[in-house]
Amino acid sequence: MTSEHHPQQPQQQHQQQGFATRAIHAGQDPDASTGAVVTPIYQVSTYKQDGIGGLRGGYEYSRSGNPTRNALEECLAALEGGERGFAFASGLAGQDTIVRSLLSPGDHLVIGDDAYGGTYRYVSRVAGPAGLAHSVAPTGDLDAVRAAIQPGRTKLVWVETPSNPLLGVSDIAALAEIAHEADALLVVDNTFATAYLQNPIAHGADVVTHSTTKYSGGHSDVVGGGVVVRRDVAVPSMKDAADRIAFHQNAIGGVAGPFDSWLVLRGLKTLAVRMEKHCDNAEAVVRHLQAHPAVEKVLYPGLPEHRHHDVAARQMRRFGGMVSVLLRGGEDAAVRACGATTVFTLAESLGGIESLIEHPFRMTHASVEGTDLEVPRNLVRLSVGIEDEADLLADLDVALAAG
Repeated sequence: MTSEHHPQQPQQQHQQQGFATRAIHAGQDPDASTGAVVTPIYQVSTYKQDGIGGLRGGYEYSRSGNPTRNALEECLAALEGGERGFAFASGLAGQDTIVRSLLSPGDHLVIGDDAYGGTYRYVSRVAGPAGLAHSVAPTGDLDAVRAAIQPGRTKLVWVETPSNPLLGVSDIAALAEIAHEADALLVVDNTFATAYLQNPIAHGADVVTHSTTKYSGGHSDVVGGGVVVRRDVAVPSMKDAADRIAFHQNAIGGVAGPFDSWLVLRGLKTLAVRMEKHCDNAEAVVRHLQAHPAVEKVLYPGLPEHRHHDVAARQMRRFGGMVSVLLRGGEDAAVRACGATTVFTLAESLGGIESLIEHPFRMTHASVEGTDLEVPRNLVRLSVGIEDEADLLADLDVALAAG
């Protein structure tokens, strides 16, 4: 006899509470046996049964359910305003589970032309050979998305907003309407914005995905992924989307471990205050770089001249901690600038408390060279941390002088 433990639905009281309160308390009641105020790390693989099939709290085997992971899953669902949350070993493991759960060979999905390179690599080189077709479209262009949809065949529209690394913004509500008219679900990668700055489900998205490695964890010490499914999925044939994802999460097994789950839970507790500081520093960096002669263009949704600034202002609380920059000196200048910083660390990933700098063309997006998703060679991506503003600006001046 087997049993799967399903994460609890977010308690109604949490849905009435503010974001920071939910981040600290949702799914994290004091431990019933000891009163511990922090969710324990249940570093366990199996659980004693009180007779065959007599499961305590539904727990049988930690791939199927673990109290630490379930606490994280409930918290993620509460923060995104969804029905069910799921925690994975990485963001890509969560995305793979979405695709395997909701699509079948012969189905089609639309993906943005500015998607994370790892997501596109998965769609084109893993899902594609398995029989899934895809089209690339600029998701900030609603007509282009409509044109990319194949009626009767398209099952998912996949969007990142803001996108990685060009910080494009897509209108979630409008895309949800387009997807639902075609009987397709809208999946939104909310990694850059976080649940604090943006809630895609409130704008009509059906599924939200995160790399919890990034801002959710926030300290560059964990790799993880999160998926949240809304309560009232819009497509009738997909009403059981959460159940499908739960089944595949257990069947595939790419779940978050107990300690990784605990680290992400700890990070979520301070997400609200961290994001405010990330945004403060990013805005200072943007102002500084706009005035620098070595900079060709600053890409940031908070700028009034950003193509979709009005959309970002409508669906985001603030504009985030990610800044991308095009340098006048070309690829060589970008590479030199990335190697000249001391406060900004040259590294992949993003969303940690420390500031990071990278060259997407050669690093995070090297896998999409030669495709529709190829990024400019003179692009530098900044993950602006929570250090002192003056130190960040001085470090960037040194880097740009080197470029």
